[in-house]
Amino acid sequence: MIKILIAFLVSFALSLILMPIVIKMLKKQHAGQTILGYVEEHKFKDGTLTMGGVVFVLTTLILCFFFLELDKTWLMVLLTSAFFGVLGFMDDHIKIKYKQNLGLKPYQKIIGQVGIAIIFACFVYFFSGMGGKIFIPFTTHQVDIKWMTIPLIILVLLATTNSVNLTDGLDGLAGSVSLIYLIFFVVITNLISNKLYLNGETGIILQNIKNINMLSMLFVGAILGFLIFNTNKAIIFMGDVGSLCLGGYIGASASVLGLELLIPILGFCFVFSAVSVILQVAVYKLKKKRIFKMAPFHHHLQMSGLSEPKIVLIYSSVTACLGVVSLIFYLL
Repeated sequence: MIKILIAFLVSFALSLILMPIVIKMLKKQHAGQTILGYVEEHKFKDGTLTMGGVVFVLTTLILCFFFLELDKTWLMVLLTSAFFGVLGFMDDHIKIKYKQNLGLKPYQKIIGQVGIAIIFACFVYFFSGMGGKIFIPFTTHQVDIKWMTIPLIILVLLATTNSVNLTDGLDGLAGSVSLIYLIFFVVITNLISNKLYLNGETGIILQNIKNINMLSMLFVGAILGFLIFNTNKAIIFMGDVGSLCLGGYIGASASVLGLELLIPILGFCFVFSAVSVILQVAVYKLKKKRIFKMAPFHHHLQMSGLSEPKIVLIYSSVTACLGVVSLIFYLL
């Protein structure tokens, strides 16, 4: 427990050190975000620095080998999130280079995401020691879905990366929700580990949980340091490099532990961001009507008169409450 807290503090400190350096470098590269014209409330943000999410990757990559013994499972989780971050970096680079809000073409991004997801899903099934086992939410009971875990993990990674990316629309929103999600994820997985140990479990799952929890706290420290520069009014955005990296980590860390079914509960705000977009598009195509003033849903709230800090507080509060509810069910 002490080591994991020290890891968090060191990660937070390193993130604070790296952020001004990254900001200075990005200013030299004129790495400003081009804002979509139809987002009227965001016109003043045009030119705000982006790609601040590189700090998540750098901080965690630098510190992981100091706090973790080399192991293929946590390393694959970190590499998966990093490669999603690289995909986001390419997307951001194109936006900055051509001064537009459209980066990689949709099919290019999907091909990249699916490719990374397939490799990771096959790793989990064949090499992680988990096979096709997944946990039933709020219990320590596992079911073996065998090879079906591969398409499930692919779906999870595609969902989490795109959901976090869609949630990254207001200052501090995606970062705050991710921070709270990961804190509760660590607490819940630690509780699961304790219950498994008391039930006589001695398998690789216990070691995987320990390593993933350490990695998660490194991410938490890095995110917290970033948020100091990202909360309203943001000095820098995380960019797709940050949102895809976080989404990749959230999906990969849960999948390697067999906790895929926990994501829609603990990460409800991410899920709802994606669902609100799907509903908006589907209803408009069918009935030529919009059910929200704008999608994702946080933009609907913004256009309804709520301030960015209040919306971030709402999303963070919902995530925290769902975390507490989940924790209560695991304690029963």
